[in-house]
Amino acid sequence: MVNTPQNGRRRAEVPEVPAMPGVDPTISRTLEVRDHTGTLRRWHLLDTGPWIAARGITPRGTLLAVHGNPTYSFLFRSLMREDIPWRLVAVDQLEMGWSERTGVKRRYQDRITDLSLLTDALSLRGPVVTIGHDWGGLISAGWALDNRHDLAGMVLTNTGVHQRLEESLPKALQLATTPGFRTAATSVTDAFIRTTLSLSRPALPAEVQDAYLAPYRTRGRRQGIDQFVADIPAAADHPSRTTLERVAEGIRELDVPTLFAWGPRDITFSDRFLRDLIQRVPHADVHRFEGASHLVWEDADVAGLVASWLEDRFGTPEAPRTSAPEWKPVSAHAEQAEHQPVAAPIARLAADPTTAHGPAVVEMPGDSGPGREISWSLLNRRVDDIAAGMLGHGVKPGDRVSLLITPGADLTAVLYACLRIGAVAVVADAGLGVDGLTRATIGSHPDWFIGIKRALTGARALGWPGRRISVEQLPTLDRTVLGVETSIAELARSGAQMRDLGAPLDAPWPDPDADAAILFTSGSTGPAKGAALTHRQLGAMFSAVGETLQLDPTRGLVAGFATFALLGPALGAPTVVPDMDITRPGELTATALARAVAALGEPAVFTAPAALRNILDTASELSAEDRAALARSASFFSAGAPIPAHLLRGLRDLMPQARALTPYGMTECLAVAAIDLEGIEAAGEGDGVCVGAPVPRVRIAIAVMDELGRTTGEITEDPGVRGEILVRAPHVRDRYLMLWGTTRTAMRFEGWHATGDVGHLDAEGRLWIEGRAGHVLATAEGLFTPVQVEEAAETVPTVRRAGAAAVGPRGTQQVVVILETEEGYRPGRAARPRAADASLQEAVRRAVREQSGAKVVAVFTTAALPTDIRHNSKIDRAALSRWSEQTLAGQKADAL
Repeated sequence: MVNTPQNGRRRAEVPEVPAMPGVDPTISRTLEVRDHTGTLRRWHLLDTGPWIAARGITPRGTLLAVHGNPTYSFLFRSLMREDIPWRLVAVDQLEMGWSERTGVKRRYQDRITDLSLLTDALSLRGPVVTIGHDWGGLISAGWALDNRHDLAGMVLTNTGVHQRLEESLPKALQLATTPGFRTAATSVTDAFIRTTLSLSRPALPAEVQDAYLAPYRTRGRRQGIDQFVADIPAAADHPSRTTLERVAEGIRELDVPTLFAWGPRDITFSDRFLRDLIQRVPHADVHRFEGASHLVWEDADVAGLVASWLEDRFGTPEAPRTSAPEWKPVSAHAEQAEHQPVAAPIARLAADPTTAHGPAVVEMPGDSGPGREISWSLLNRRVDDIAAGMLGHGVKPGDRVSLLITPGADLTAVLYACLRIGAVAVVADAGLGVDGLTRATIGSHPDWFIGIKRALTGARALGWPGRRISVEQLPTLDRTVLGVETSIAELARSGAQMRDLGAPLDAPWPDPDADAAILFTSGSTGPAKGAALTHRQLGAMFSAVGETLQLDPTRGLVAGFATFALLGPALGAPTVVPDMDITRPGELTATALARAVAALGEPAVFTAPAALRNILDTASELSAEDRAALARSASFFSAGAPIPAHLLRGLRDLMPQARALTPYGMTECLAVAAIDLEGIEAAGEGDGVCVGAPVPRVRIAIAVMDELGRTTGEITEDPGVRGEILVRAPHVRDRYLMLWGTTRTAMRFEGWHATGDVGHLDAEGRLWIEGRAGHVLATAEGLFTPVQVEEAAETVPTVRRAGAAAVGPRGTQQVVVILETEEGYRPGRAARPRAADASLQEAVRRAVREQSGAKVVAVFTTAALPTDIRHNSKIDRAALSRWSEQTLAGQKADAL
């Protein structure tokens, strides 16, 4: 029953609720309800019921949002939006926010009961989707269990529903629960709440911080914060432990649509708690907002994610949905190639007497060692031995195995052993850098981590998860310090012993539609994303690349981009990695490349785009023998970014017999289109870079854009239409790992993968790339792609490379161009751009205006444009735009 104050008297404990930034005051209300003690208590909540009704919307249901410690309903203000046709009821728990301070010590079960009494008083009936954060996650989950008849779904954000007794509390909570410190930090002072607010990057606006602090200005009003910390049931005899165990086990039975949205930079509820939740609710959709912290609702667009998820899972009031839509990967819509197990070619070549003793993997001598050659027979035996040893040690099909091993025979054997037994290989190459590798490794939730000693040392220091296995056998002290259980050498020996005893590897080949690998993108368009591929998709990808590049197994592959070394064995091609720093593919020299070519005779050659210039720049150092070796190359190709024709022509001088090919693709779909030098020359000049026609079994379409650069929903394959590039192929990734929203966006056109690239098809069916869709310049003069502007600027004689940036709101954006000049180019150096001299500014403005129609407002020069770490070639236009926005606004901008 809802009660109002008797005789119009206001309770002293409940001050007037002030205006809150971003909150419509009409949705703020208070009411009195009896709590678990039977006493009337004043609650404050945000209730959008009247706001929804005023707009003539019949709500699809109710969102019951429960905050944690030390926040209140203000946390959920972003859920009040037009595209969420649900009534929002966001409560301030008793003792918190603007609800009553009662002086009652409330335990976990008490709070669940109090919330149920409140919803009964509100006559809240299903469908209800609970939304919880921090402590609110535990309490909302408890409410869900006790009110399943009304429950339709569950959303949990940065919370933890269980803490094993043998596990230590997170360090932040260890400190917060320390006797003497707890009360001083939580109620005597406001240190606890200020620390929580300080975790967000960038810092929260001052008015938002003030709004969070407002209900907690005095010690008396902070008692609830202290109570929540005291009620953390870490010990077996804690009064709330029984409730914790009941809820933690009970949510396993909740077969309702569930979403976990997470800020990984949380010092309290880290990915460890997310892993526990996924294990308890394996059907949940998961989205990790890389870079977001504990207050994920402030750091990321969680409300936007929830809006999309609610529509996807429950439909709209006009078209309600009672069950989740049938989901089919893009690859299921495409023409299929015949599937064979990815590791099968290794066994076939090992069994053939004509190839068994031929080279499979060649390691070049260099800083990493003296070099060695591994035959197909030895590789096959090594793969089977390691696979058997892994199974014997407890690695199971479906386990995620993170690999950080130097490219060569060891990485090849371990990878294919994983594929052989159905373990999921997580591949994030060292080119991502330490920060990128850390995000990728932690974010992939690996069960096992296999690495070289240096990687294991980093894993321990950086807190990477997973049971650890070393490549080489380490001394006992190192194993103890690094937490290493065994080594690949020991696993191979144990597998060989089983074979010698008459128990060869008899594990079945994995299901073609089971996960095979998680391949991480370069991170050139944001944090690196883990693309999950099944065995069927991975096999189709290897086949597509092999067919496109016309790899001849008798010649082999020189992999100047280390991750491509993993491709050769699946295609039956001998593989060699040149002597190079795999974290700096752009520094590959002509001499190192020539010596790798000589090791195989007449191979296909692959390099990262950034290496092309360096190969040409260091060609003068080649000996006559090296030149002769390069001249024997059968084909040459590069991928990761479109390659200008003049670079391919320069390489033709070094490799005159080689077919110069530049394929277009991405980690999510490695081969999409391809073109050779002759094709580029035949295509001539045009807007963007021509990357050729689709490769076999690939279909390309264009998602039409409006004047603001947004896709309209219309799809065309007509020539000359500019828009976002869509791909359909049997080797398109299955999904992005723990990025539900990103996967949904990329699959918003049913049966197509939206690449995020922008371009057009020509009359011959060739694809032209014009940059990233997110970097399209929506100006008052019209829509321009970045490549249109950059190519025009690069026609100015002294310009080495150009990057286009956008400043201002879409529709009226201004164009800024930042240049590398031939004279001022200094690779690898962070620098602040400076205004170009007057003559260069005028030349660039004129060239861009005449060739593209775009108006350039400012031109700057810099030592080197910022590029992605992996390829060293994709310009970070988002960074250019941020710098330009700050600079034109008169603010101090960081170096690029």
